[in-house]
Amino acid sequence: MGLDISVGVDNYEVIFDENYHQNDDENFNKHSLSRTFCNFICRKEVIETEAELDQIGKIVGVDISAIYEMGNYVDIEELAEYIDEEELEDEIIKAELNNAKLEGNINKVLKTVSELITKLNEIESLPKLLLKTEFDTLNNDEYFSSFPIDKGKGYIDNNFGQDLRNFKNFLEYCLKRETKTVWFIFG
Repeated sequence: MGLDISVGVDNYEVIFDENYHQNDDENFNKHSLSRTFCNFICRKEVIETEAELDQIGKIVGVDISAIYEMGNYVDIEELAEYIDEEELEDEIIKAELNNAKLEGNINKVLKTVSELITKLNEIESLPKLLLKTEFDTLNNDEYFSSFPIDKGKGYIDNNFGQDLRNFKNFLEYCLKRETKTVWFIFG
């Protein structure tokens, strides 16, 4: 068992319609993000050294804040399940204000992911450029290697390149269906 990551959208019914589910296997392989990618996104809170995403942003000169911001989304319905009744109204207001900051972010996120892919395709050995960490749960030498090659099966054993390409594929799919806002769902 492990923590998974997916991309939430503001038009769920349009994105995950009957057509999408008729091609579940194909879409799963083109759009899924690995558990390693989930771990990668959460690293900033786990390690004492600079997180790999921050390092990569600096190495290639790409502002990665749009990706981190996707993790700040608060599911209001879920929040209501965990907050005491007397605090709920204030927490909902805070969550709504927070979520409003993400509105219309899909183009910014797609641009960020596309820039990362373009620039990382030019780097021969990304693992050699990353700092060694005291807690390498990503298996950096494997996950960040062979960036241009899809190593996994759409979810299992994806490398970083495949995860970013799947992320981009899903964002492009969503953009064609008029999605405006995207965020990460952890579960």
